[in-house]
Amino acid sequence: MLKRIALIGPLLALAAAGAAETPCVPAGRWLAPATASLLTQDDVIAGMARRPVVLLGETHTSAEDHRWQLHTIAALHGRNPNMVLGFEAFPRRAQSVLDGWLRGAIGEKEFLEKTRWNEIWRFDPALYLPLFHFARLHRIPMIALNVERGLIDKVGNDGWQAVPEDERQGIGDPAPAGEDYIDSLARVFAEHDETRSGKLPGRDDPQFRRFVETQLTWDRAMAEKLAEARGGGGRPLVVGIVGRGHLEYGGGIPHQLADLGIEDAAVLLPWHAGRACADLGTAGGGKIADAVFGIAADAASAQAPKPKLGLLVTTGEGGVRVGKVLDDSIAAKAGLAEDDLIVAAAGMAIAKSAELISIIRRQAPGTWLPLRVKRGGETIDIVAKFPPPP
Repeated sequence: MLKRIALIGPLLALAAAGAAETPCVPAGRWLAPATASLLTQDDVIAGMARRPVVLLGETHTSAEDHRWQLHTIAALHGRNPNMVLGFEAFPRRAQSVLDGWLRGAIGEKEFLEKTRWNEIWRFDPALYLPLFHFARLHRIPMIALNVERGLIDKVGNDGWQAVPEDERQGIGDPAPAGEDYIDSLARVFAEHDETRSGKLPGRDDPQFRRFVETQLTWDRAMAEKLAEARGGGGRPLVVGIVGRGHLEYGGGIPHQLADLGIEDAAVLLPWHAGRACADLGTAGGGKIADAVFGIAADAASAQAPKPKLGLLVTTGEGGVRVGKVLDDSIAAKAGLAEDDLIVAAAGMAIAKSAELISIIRRQAPGTWLPLRVKRGGETIDIVAKFPPPP
C-alpha cells in the first residue's frame, strides 16, 4: 500500500487558478494522481518492487527523463535484484547483440553499430547509455521489446488483418482499443497530419484506422515480450523503458498486458514543471499513472539541442535518399528536395543513413555542413547552415 502523507487538492486548485509559481507536482516528490496525495520515496519503491511489471515512461529526447529512469531502476534493484529490463528502443532481432553487451563481449561503438542504433532508434545514444551500463554492471538481463519497422509499415499501409500470419513476427491479435485510447490517438493523429489543421479524424477514416492499428501492433508486441519475460522462469520484476504515449491512462501497453493476464502492471511517469495540471486528471475515469515524479524546469542544466537537418531519409543505392523535407527546416532552407540522393557530407562519402546521422550529430551549432547531392542527372553542392545557439 502506498502511503499518503499530504493531500494537495488546494495546491491543484491554486495552479489551475493561475498560481504559476506553485507546481502541480513538487520537484523531487512523488504524487498519486488518483488521490492527489504526496507519497514517500520508500513507499513508492517498496510497492513497485512487488509488482510483476513496472513501466517507466519517457519523452525520448529528455535527458531528465532518462536520469529519473536510471535512479528509479537503481532504487528498485536495491529492493528486488531479480530484475529484467525491457527496451522499446530495440527490435527483437537485436536480442543477441544485447546478450553480447551484457556479457561484456562488445564495447559501446560495436554495440551501437550492431543494433543499428542510428538507423532504427536515432535518438542521441548518450541519453540511454547510462541505462545500458547499469544493466551490464549488475548483469541485469536486457530484453528487446520492439518489432522491425517493415511490419509497422505493412500495418500502416494495409491494416493488421491484411498482414499474413507468418509475417507478423510472432505477434498475436491485439486486444481492441478502448474508446478513450482511440480518442487520445485521434488527437495525436490530428496534430501530426498537416493537412487536417488540427481537425480530429472520423472513426471510419481508413487512414486513421490504420494508424490506430499500428499503435496497437507496437503496444501488443511490447506487452507480449514483457509478459514473456515475467513468465519465463524465476518470476523477475520486469521493468519496461518505453515512450509515455504507450502508457498514459492505461490504454496502450497496460491494456494489452491485462489481456495477457497481467492486470497489476504499474506505470510511473516523470512530471515536468509547466505541464498542464489538468493532465493529472482522468481520461474516462482512468488514472494517468500509478505515481508521477516531479521534475523542475532547470534552464542552467538544459543542453543545447542537437543539430537536425529536418529530413526523413532512407538508405538508397550509392547514398542516402531524401524521403521528405520538413517545412521551415535547415534542409528546406538549404534547398534539399524530395528524392535527392545525398552521396557525401562534410567531405566524406556516405552510403547509409546511419553515417549521415552520425556526421550531423558531430556538428556544432553555428557551423556549416557541405553536402554533395545527386539530383536527376546532375551532381550539385549544397551547404546546410546550422543556426548559432540562442
